[in-house]
Amino acid sequence: MGLLSILRRLKHSPDQEVQLLLLGLDNAGKTTLLKQLAAEDVSHITPTQGFNIKSVQSSGFKLNVWDIGGQRKIRPYWRNYFESTDVLIYVIDSSDRIRIEETSQELAELLEEEKLAAVPLLIFANKQDLMTAIPAAELAEALNLSTIRDRMWQIQPCSAVTAEGVQDGMTWVCRNITFRKK
Repeated sequence: MGLLSILRRLKHSPDQEVQLLLLGLDNAGKTTLLKQLAAEDVSHITPTQGFNIKSVQSSGFKLNVWDIGGQRKIRPYWRNYFESTDVLIYVIDSSDRIRIEETSQELAELLEEEKLAAVPLLIFANKQDLMTAIPAAELAEALNLSTIRDRMWQIQPCSAVTAEGVQDGMTWVCRNITFRKK
């Protein structure tokens, strides 16, 4: 069962648009995740030097997934995409212990953004297929997720390469979509 079949069951009105914003540090696996969601080949991925968007129309839904590059010089531009976001998906490289503090700081700044207030948050603890991956529960503690009180949130262990855990995360997204007033 794919993402679109789940969305079909949640259909609220004809041509309902769902805006998903995919953020995280560079090399976290955002583009691989996007390609996995679009059922595309994930064997050749290059760093995103701006943004990627995948739009799919199916059964009255237009699903727009925005994947914005995570390089330090691009991050200030993330705020240009906040306004119509229905769900924020934050991707973390679980095997990169050196950058946990940096990713935690970026996430904290995102959660303070007024335009993202109350937007549901899915954190993909990516690269769980690697031996060096930090378990999702340990990441949740490092990110202080238990202090989040202003929105629904979920941390989902996954591997964007193997797709393990990706569908579970997207099922959570579909259950917690908040359609914002445009």
